[in-house]
Amino acid sequence: MSPDATPTTSATAASGTSATDASGTSAAAASGTDVTAASGADAATTIREGRATLGIELGSTRIKAALVDERLAVVASGSHEWENELVDGRWTYSLDAVEQGLRAAYADLLADVERRHGSDALPTSFRALGVSAMMHGYLAFDEDGELLVPFRTWRNTSTGPASEQLGAALDFAVPLRWSIAHLYQAVLDDEPHVSRIAAVTTLAGHVHRLLTGRHVLGVGDASGMFPIDPATRGYDAARLDAAQALVAERAPGLVLVDLLPEVLVAGQEAGRLTADGAALLDPSGRLREGVPLAPPEGDAGTGMVATNAVAPRTGNVSVGTSIFSMVVLEEPLDRPHPELDVVTTPVGDAVAMVHCNNGASEIASWARVLGRFAEASGHPLEPDEVYAAMLDEALAADADAGGLLSYNFLSGEPVAGVDDGRPLLVRAPGRPFTLGGLVRSELYAAFATLSVGMEVLAAEGVAVDRILAHGGLFRTPGAPQQLLAAALDVPVSLELTAGEGGAWGMAVLAAYLEVAADGTGPALAEWLDGSVFDGDAVHVVEPLPADVDGFRTWLSRWRAGLALQPVAAAVDAAGVDGAAVDGAAVDGSAVGGSDAAPESVAGSGASA
Repeated sequence: MSPDATPTTSATAASGTSATDASGTSAAAASGTDVTAASGADAATTIREGRATLGIELGSTRIKAALVDERLAVVASGSHEWENELVDGRWTYSLDAVEQGLRAAYADLLADVERRHGSDALPTSFRALGVSAMMHGYLAFDEDGELLVPFRTWRNTSTGPASEQLGAALDFAVPLRWSIAHLYQAVLDDEPHVSRIAAVTTLAGHVHRLLTGRHVLGVGDASGMFPIDPATRGYDAARLDAAQALVAERAPGLVLVDLLPEVLVAGQEAGRLTADGAALLDPSGRLREGVPLAPPEGDAGTGMVATNAVAPRTGNVSVGTSIFSMVVLEEPLDRPHPELDVVTTPVGDAVAMVHCNNGASEIASWARVLGRFAEASGHPLEPDEVYAAMLDEALAADADAGGLLSYNFLSGEPVAGVDDGRPLLVRAPGRPFTLGGLVRSELYAAFATLSVGMEVLAAEGVAVDRILAHGGLFRTPGAPQQLLAAALDVPVSLELTAGEGGAWGMAVLAAYLEVAADGTGPALAEWLDGSVFDGDAVHVVEPLPADVDGFRTWLSRWRAGLALQPVAAAVDAAGVDGAAVDGAAVDGSAVGGSDAAPESVAGSGASA
């Protein structure tokens, strides 16, 4: 995610950074990464007596679990690494991998409980539980709950015709990755499974159904399936009618309102853990049924909560496998924009989202290469040490990355008008090729499409008072935060929850169930401000003028070089099937295949 903000803390001129002391945040906020925040004895009692709250998030590369006490301090955590697979041309995860990963992350959390608090503290129940996951995509089930086609994740961009037709009919920008686009594309393609669909959901919705038996979604996650009406906090009825009319022309037996999950807002109970759900998480039989669950949410919603960015004029940036910004709107946008999604907070307020499919994966790939080099040289390094060395070098590099040009496209990138992306590294003769320049260029590449989308939001006059960044990349302080500030030309803040916000954010939403139980409790934004976060961001970085100028120079090359993308895709295809490389002229018309690039990309006037 990425926005524009007024700084809450000024930066020093020399370093571009300023840190408040740890007392600037509440114990709850600070504990997002500090598992020692609660004393061992108190934590053990809280867990043993079932007063801890569990949040689980299924991210693109890691399934994370965070267990928090009554002050929302993390008292144990667990995780499981996993990866998507490219099967028959589509990005997917198997449902077996989903269930195995859930069990593995929960088992890792139990091991952490035992290690920190003793075996007597192993939980048999929780105060509340919640599940979040990567948004969008397509999970279609029949009447018996059987998956009809492999899970199609948000990363798949093969829904162009459906997205275009839905956008025109709904007068709403329907992104390629949205669930309704995947569903309607299956209808347009006459896929055999369409006539058997009984339910469509997201990954979080599927896991929640496994745990509770209920077909529901939190409003934030639902807003990545189909447009939400902020007035009703449910699916937009008029747009649902328009979409139904389109579907009925090709598949008259499908009734969208019957397929989509029920929509709930934060604070509403979304069911109870069943015996089967408890056994799924904990095959040992220790965990009991009956735990209340919060509405399942998307990773965007948990990111907003973890950064205290659910009120109007607040925003956040999340960097992981994808990168996206969220800005809570005061007023509706003037018109649809292909670069912007309109989704919602976990309570249903409208949010402008700039979502870029490609985030920090290329940086991770370079880290693996350099880590392997260190190992081969006889000086192995831990992954965090590799990242620290790389990112320190980036800060010492020329502001324009030494003339290097990088693209991080492992898949299509709609914001850039690229249908079929390829990672590229381009350099010109005459300037040194350095590690620092390479890493800075790769960081710029991770932030480039986000910067393009944020230009559109700025042109709409959207105001932002506060921007916070989070995601695994920010576990390593310094370059990521400083260069993101340069790319957006705004101050960027970090909470101590920045590295692991998602699972903790879901635990916070689960804890809010009790706060909102009788309907008289504070609104979510008020509760976060007054009870969860009680101070400013821990660390604020101002954009340095030299970095801003350097990024702008780099971005002009990036815009011009987009014409290389279809050439690279064609060369790749030729290498696979021997096809001739044609139809990929190196000019602006080639960008994005047959579709024109968004005006915000194509209008730069830069020449290669």
